[in-house]
Amino acid sequence: MKIGLSSYSLDPVIRAKKLTLEEAIDWAAQNGAEVMELVPFAFRFDDPDTRKIDTQRIKQVRQRARDAGIELVNYSVLANLLKSGKEQEDEIKRVCHEVDIAAELGLPRMRHDISAFRLPKEQNTQEAFDAQLPQMVEAASIISEHGKKRGVKTLLENHGFFVNGCDRVERLLNAVKTDNYGLLLDTGNIVCVDEDAASAATRLAWRCEMVHLKDFYIRTKDPGDSTQFDCGGSWFRSRGGKYLRGSILGQGDLDVQDIIRSLKNAGYEGNIAIEFEGMEDPQYSSAVSLANARRFWEQA
Repeated sequence: MKIGLSSYSLDPVIRAKKLTLEEAIDWAAQNGAEVMELVPFAFRFDDPDTRKIDTQRIKQVRQRARDAGIELVNYSVLANLLKSGKEQEDEIKRVCHEVDIAAELGLPRMRHDISAFRLPKEQNTQEAFDAQLPQMVEAASIISEHGKKRGVKTLLENHGFFVNGCDRVERLLNAVKTDNYGLLLDTGNIVCVDEDAASAATRLAWRCEMVHLKDFYIRTKDPGDSTQFDCGGSWFRSRGGKYLRGSILGQGDLDVQDIIRSLKNAGYEGNIAIEFEGMEDPQYSSAVSLANARRFWEQA
């Protein structure tokens, strides 16, 4: 088991050009990260117009990680595979292109979304999920088979409000008939659909390829400055109406020690990447989160 950081945690400082991606890798290693997940929001590895992959940049990033002694373990991208016609075909091609980037990076796995994170609340019904399951299965299967050819295992993450929750996640995983499709369990995202994180860890750890550790403040009364969807540090609503906001790992309202204990007792030995998306300084918060995760794991 190795503990590390998602580059997403440092997105604000990379966007603000306070750190380059390469410097962020160095910083993560210096603050105890053993592994790192790459999330191409504040950076990218291809030309936005031609989509030509920047192999030179990829070589530089891979070498920087080797020099820092940090292992690059996953690549995570957004996607919406609930489109139709040519739009759906183009989205599948785009995600397969991201698989190609992950392969060039030498990464063993890549997580991609199935539905848009901000799917309107009224469309997040079980009836809608059942109706669109065949389309989700088809798209995920095509991408996963492409990943298999490139040596990249594709992953489902319980993300957003539509493809989230233990039952829905397992139904999709079970329906995709390929050995190249797995699960990235986000122990924070599960509370977005009002499920218990430790219970989800116990239930799903056996099929996890990777884990995101995340913490939230949780309130039942309106704390002000809240929206339905904006999770970039502001308060947002769970599917059941609770108010959530990202926090430093171990300082929020999730029982992170219990979550880690559940993973450990279930025999999970894979990689863990911390995601921080709160209002505090990202570098300070990521450093404290890394230290807490290591301490919690050793005490579990």
